[in-house]
Amino acid sequence: PPPKRARTVPSPVVSGMCCARLERIRKWMQRRVEVERNYAGLSVLIGRHGQVAFADSVGFAEKETKTPLTTKSILAFYSNTKPVTAVALLMLYEELASFQLDDPVSRFIPAFKDMRVWQSGDGDEMITVPAKTPITLTHLLTHTAGLVYGGDSGPVERLYAARGFKINGSELPLEEACNRLAELPLSFEPGTAWKYSVGIDVVGRVVEVLSGMHLDEFFRRRIFVPLSMHDTGFSVPSEKAGRMAAMYTKSGDGFELQASSPEHAAAFANDKIKCFSGGGGLLSTVDDFYRFAEMLRRKGELDGTRLLSRKTVEYMTLNHLPGGATLAMMGEPSWLESFTTTGTGHGLGVAVVTGAAENGVVCSAGEFGWGGRASTVFFVDPAEDLVVVQAAQLTPSTAHPIRRELRILTHQ
Repeated sequence: PPPKRARTVPSPVVSGMCCARLERIRKWMQRRVEVERNYAGLSVLIGRHGQVAFADSVGFAEKETKTPLTTKSILAFYSNTKPVTAVALLMLYEELASFQLDDPVSRFIPAFKDMRVWQSGDGDEMITVPAKTPITLTHLLTHTAGLVYGGDSGPVERLYAARGFKINGSELPLEEACNRLAELPLSFEPGTAWKYSVGIDVVGRVVEVLSGMHLDEFFRRRIFVPLSMHDTGFSVPSEKAGRMAAMYTKSGDGFELQASSPEHAAAFANDKIKCFSGGGGLLSTVDDFYRFAEMLRRKGELDGTRLLSRKTVEYMTLNHLPGGATLAMMGEPSWLESFTTTGTGHGLGVAVVTGAAENGVVCSAGEFGWGGRASTVFFVDPAEDLVVVQAAQLTPSTAHPIRRELRILTHQ
């Protein structure tokens, strides 16, 4: 079918939004890109009541070649992949009715059966003990499994780094990567804390086991084609490589080129992707990702195609942290792709606002979404019937507080 693309509505009044207030978003984008020069380019798409109220891009997909950024530019959405993987598992949950979300992951990946938990020490001096609680699918979806990302923030993170362990960008197939992961200790007893992690990558492998398909095939056949997300996938076809945006990294108050468009596109060529990362591997466009977010706003359906039931989307976007805890109560301030830790819980693959006042920025209780490390983000506000997708290509995503700023600008 021909691609269905979001377009700017001549009069945002159709969506119940104020034209003058929306113009503030364009001025904010121009300030961030053209005046303060924090980003090479920014794209924003906003919809309300199913109508696109605002869609604009400012700046460049690649500043050095003066290639303009558009809502059709192909970008690395990184951790925005996580909600897509969560939806994939929930589709199978509804369809098969043969497993529960509190099932141990070892039922699907036996290597996770006898996990060990870090107790003390570092490196060769590390002491571990047997885990008392098995990792469940819900633990994986909420980052409470005890898994982490490699880095230098803790002993298990350093062990991941020392072993060179990663899933996004791995040369190993997803099955083998997950089996290697199961050999590493957990950072904490499952269900007792929150740490951003490769947990949803493991969910991607569970999707493969349950569906009998590779993750890229499941995504394409069951999600992207039905939603007309024709420019979304783990790789970029050669005929679309010219639409790939360059990647930048923060340098002082500005940015510097990290990878040009051709280099970036070459890294995502079909023959380069060995491991399908359900936690951070997707490329997409603002137009495409808006369709995914709009499906969630519509409680699982878009243009007559239903991926999930209303009830499952509502369940997905509840706070699933134990005892109604927030990220501030269970987590740490690093590696967060949500908006704030206070007043924010975690659903199945998405952050969820549990308290607007505690969140510290204008928003609504029940608002949910997630972001990626190159400054992409989406959020859905069910109370306002609002969908927002914003994208840039700057790492880290915490370089500038644009997510909080955009929430202020859209909630007026």
